[in-house]
Amino acid sequence: MEIILKETIETLGQEGDIVKVKSGYARNFLIPKQKAVLVTKASQAQLEKEKLAIAARLAEQKKQAEGLAAQLAGKVITLSKRVGEENRLFGSVTNNDVALALQVAGITVDKKAVILPEAIKTTGEFTVTVKTGYQTTASIQVQVVPKAIGDVQ
Repeated sequence: MEIILKETIETLGQEGDIVKVKSGYARNFLIPKQKAVLVTKASQAQLEKEKLAIAARLAEQKKQAEGLAAQLAGKVITLSKRVGEENRLFGSVTNNDVALALQVAGITVDKKAVILPEAIKTTGEFTVTVKTGYQTTASIQVQVVPKAIGDVQ
């Protein structure tokens, strides 16, 4: 089934793209959630009218994503966690922990945008990828240090 995307969906394409998806996905998710419309003559004519506005929105989104990536470039955040034997953490560092640490540093990102290659369960320095927008990412350094005995948290 062919549809026209009304918004950018990372796994399918950008706003305004005509893509082919399984009919159940379109009927049960994309169309009811107003994320896409069926390809018809009327919808294609509407798409042609809106192409300039869509291009401007995509350019603005790309500009914002690049600005956020520039803010994050080379950023180092430090997380202090309780540790046990051999510097193994009680629990692990999650994408939510990284997002909260970035928020404290003044940069707001969604926790779903933080991509951990694997669970961080030891102290040390790790490289973490943050999605800043469609097809734009930034890498930050996360230092996990043992929490001092008197620290509260």
